[in-house]
Amino acid sequence: MNNAITSLFNIKYPIIQGGMIWCSGWELAAAVSNAGGLGLIGTGSMRPNIAEEHIKKCAKATNKPFGVNIPLLYPHSDDIISIVLKEKVKIVFTSAGNPKKYTSLLKENGVTVVHVVANKKFALKAAEAGVDAVVAEGFEAGGHNGFEETTTMVLIPMIREIIDIPLIAAGGIASGRAMYAAMALGADGVQIGSRFAASAESSAHKHFQDEIVRADDGDTVLALKQIVPVRLIKNEFLNRVQQLEAKGATKDEFLKLLGKGRARKGMFEGDIAEGELEIGQVASMIRSVEPVATIIDDIVTEFNQISEKMKGRNL
Repeated sequence: MNNAITSLFNIKYPIIQGGMIWCSGWELAAAVSNAGGLGLIGTGSMRPNIAEEHIKKCAKATNKPFGVNIPLLYPHSDDIISIVLKEKVKIVFTSAGNPKKYTSLLKENGVTVVHVVANKKFALKAAEAGVDAVVAEGFEAGGHNGFEETTTMVLIPMIREIIDIPLIAAGGIASGRAMYAAMALGADGVQIGSRFAASAESSAHKHFQDEIVRADDGDTVLALKQIVPVRLIKNEFLNRVQQLEAKGATKDEFLKLLGKGRARKGMFEGDIAEGELEIGQVASMIRSVEPVATIIDDIVTEFNQISEKMKGRNL
C-alpha cells in the first residue's frame, strides 16, 4: 500500500506502534520498523540518559525509519527534545500537551512531527501548529485518554472533516478488520498500542502480558479523570481508585494513592495487584503473545482479505 502515511514516513505499511510507557523500548520499536511499520520508542517512562541509550540501540537494530514518542506533561521533555536533535531522530510523536511547544523547533531541524489528540479542538490546534499528521485517539485506548470519552468510530470522521493533513486512527485497533474500518472512516493509517504491548519484543512484564491475554470484555475501566484519564485493568489498585472516586476525593488524595512508580510497578515489574495496568479495551480480543513480525503479518493479511471481500458490495 502506498498512501499519505507510508509516503510521509517512508514505510511499507501504514501501521504505527504506540509509544506506550514501560512497553515501548528499542527492541519493540526496531521490530515494528523491521516488519514494515513505524516503531516508536516510548520516552514517557525513561530518564533522558535511558532514552538516549534506547535511541542509539534502535538505530543499530534497524535501518528502517523509527521515531520517538514524547508525552509533553513530563518535566524532562526539554531534555528528550535535545537528545532527539543530537541523535538526529527524524520522526517525533508528541502527546499530552501543547503541540506548539516544540513543533517549530523540530521542523526547523528536519523532523517530521505528529501530535496525538482526542477531540476537535486539539486537532485544529495541532494543524495550526504545523504538525505533519495527527493521531486521533478514541477513548477505547489505554494510556492517556480524552475527557470527552469520544469513541474512535465517532472521532475519526469528525476529525477528518476539519483537517486536511494525514490522519492516523488509534484506540481499539488490533486487527486487519479494525484497520480497514478505521481507514473506511477517513484515517490514512492506524496506531496500535495494546496488541504490541502483548508482543514478544515488548518490555512489558510477563505477568502484565498474562493479564492482557486473560482480559475479557468489561475488564478495563477509564479511571483517574481527576488527574489524567487512563484505561486500567481491574485489580486491587483500581478498586481503591474507584473508592476515592465514589467519595469525591480531591486531586491530592488521588496523587497520594498513586505515589511514585505505580505504572512501573504494574507494567514493568509485574505487580498485578498493586500496579497501574494501562491497556485498551481491545485487550479483550488479544489471546496470545506473539512476535511482532507475526502480528503485523496477521494484520496485513486480514486487512487484504477484508478489502477483497468488500469489493463490489454496493447497496
